[in-house]
Amino acid sequence: MQMSFLTFETTIWHVVKHRREAFIERGLASAINCLRFHWPEYLMEAAEVGLYLFLTCVFASLLLYPASPVRHFIGSTLELRALMGLAVGGTVVAIVMSPWGKQSGGHFNPALTLAFYRLGKMRLPDALIYVVAQFSGAIGGVCVARYLLPVGRPAIRYAITAPGVRGNAVAFISELAMSFVLMSTILVSSNRESLTHYTPYLVGLLYAIFITLEAPLSGMSMNPARSFGPALHVSYWHAIWLYFSAPTLGMLIAGEVFLRARGGVYPFCAKLHHANNKRCIFRHGSEPRPTKLCKEGSLNANHRENIFS
Repeated sequence: MQMSFLTFETTIWHVVKHRREAFIERGLASAINCLRFHWPEYLMEAAEVGLYLFLTCVFASLLLYPASPVRHFIGSTLELRALMGLAVGGTVVAIVMSPWGKQSGGHFNPALTLAFYRLGKMRLPDALIYVVAQFSGAIGGVCVARYLLPVGRPAIRYAITAPGVRGNAVAFISELAMSFVLMSTILVSSNRESLTHYTPYLVGLLYAIFITLEAPLSGMSMNPARSFGPALHVSYWHAIWLYFSAPTLGMLIAGEVFLRARGGVYPFCAKLHHANNKRCIFRHGSEPRPTKLCKEGSLNANHRENIFS
């Protein structure tokens, strides 16, 4: 009896081991295939985040750095934040509407990528490599700014995100709320025929408004990579956990609310601008957990009927 039990236990162990090895092999094969076919999108995401962080550092050096003549000329703190918001918001729109942004999806935000993965729009290898590319791009963009800007490292300190005088709790709630609003806006506008073409502009507008009004509370990040890049270069890690957790949580909650409001119907695509002739590596369709990948080209009539019905 004991021998029979040991034999049964050994058999179960071998079956579990075999299935685990098969799962790992399939996962590796899937990751290799993604790298092989989707590497252009990964590089585009890295470049987009790099450009975004580089220009953010440039704007911070011009508008927020105490020794900047522009800051002394304008004087008003609110006006400086408004100009910063307009500059960053315009940059976001330009990146999303660029050829690279139209092809990669224009995420340049790990929290946004993870939310779209939760919504079934991305394969796991794509989502993970996107996140790695985004953090790498953030580090590279700040590095370029550090060595190209005349004021260099001191100016980068004014590009960091840090909680305001009201503390970590208020900063956390602010980041979560802004991220929720941003993700909700993206999902609603990109899945309505009358609004889908305006999604990049709505995103840029939200960036401008949030930087103008909310920056004193949390520094206005909504993006873990955006906070990590400057923090790494100046070794400032105060409350960095906040800028990783709050934006991600806020966007995940927005995704769940969107699904429940639509009765479990998934969004159509993970692109912020998907009505274009660039190829798409994301999952298409509004059915739960779709498996069909987007094909190259613009939305056709059947796709439009599915998404906007």
